[in-house]
Amino acid sequence: QVQLVESGGGLVQAGGSLRLSCAASGRTLRSNCMGWFRQAPGEEREFVAVISWSGASSYYSDSVKGRFTISRANSKNTVYLQMNSLKPEDTAVYYCVAAGDIITTAQARAEQSYDYWGQGTQVTVSS
Repeated sequence: QVQLVESGGGLVQAGGSLRLSCAASGRTLRSNCMGWFRQAPGEEREFVAVISWSGASSYYSDSVKGRFTISRANSKNTVYLQMNSLKPEDTAVYYCVAAGDIITTAQARAEQSYDYWGQGTQVTVSS
């Protein structure tokens, strides 16, 4: 059984930064892709970013590309999401996810590609 626990959410003004962390426990996820989804109030959950097991490859949604950076520390079984230049439209609950393997960008964007999900952490960006 794998547990993903997110932290680092909170309230920030537009233009500010936050760093989310996701710690995995239960078993090592060094061979898994890990990533983030988000869900804004009244909206469907959407893909944010994913990183390969080695950390060498990453992929972002167009809405966050250039502002967010995903990284991982396999020695700590942890993945991070550095969020800069935050906008009110980034307000959402952010979920950490892990998958066995991601080959295509279509797979990366699909919720069903991910085997494990965290409980989510709230990010609120005020204007």
